[in-house]
Amino acid sequence: MPSGSNLLGIVKHVASVEAGYFGEIFGRPSPDPMPWFDEGAEPNANMWATAHESREWVIHLYERVWAHSDATIDALGLDAPGLVPWWSEERRNVTLHTMLVHMVTETNRHCGHADILRELIDGSVWHRPQYSNMGEGDAAAYAAHVDRLEAVAKTFSRALP
Repeated sequence: MPSGSNLLGIVKHVASVEAGYFGEIFGRPSPDPMPWFDEGAEPNANMWATAHESREWVIHLYERVWAHSDATIDALGLDAPGLVPWWSEERRNVTLHTMLVHMVTETNRHCGHADILRELIDGSVWHRPQYSNMGEGDAAAYAAHVDRLEAVAKTFSRALP
């Protein structure tokens, strides 16, 4: 079953996670309400944008969260203690340093997801239009390469339970 992931949902999710990690766990809650985390909210509501959450709204949310995160990072030392209540007992006591590394990893992971979704939207696989990340060659050779990869993937997908 497809996840329903989309670019705005990824940005909303990363903003939401960052708001928690650099806000709540250091006693500096985000000034932006995040009703998608409220009791009774639809599951995974932080992973997609509603009809009322425009592209501009999601981007501005991330900009506000980013500013709040920067303020937390500026105000605290790397060894500042925090508590992540949703992590396991043995991992929940953290430092700002730990959360910076964690958030870099989290953001990097979702940037990869976003890159894949963007490729599915526009078909582009280039870092920049003038530089190929896929090697040089003509369009027909590349199309044959993609067809080969899809055939292999279909072979294995039939083998899954």
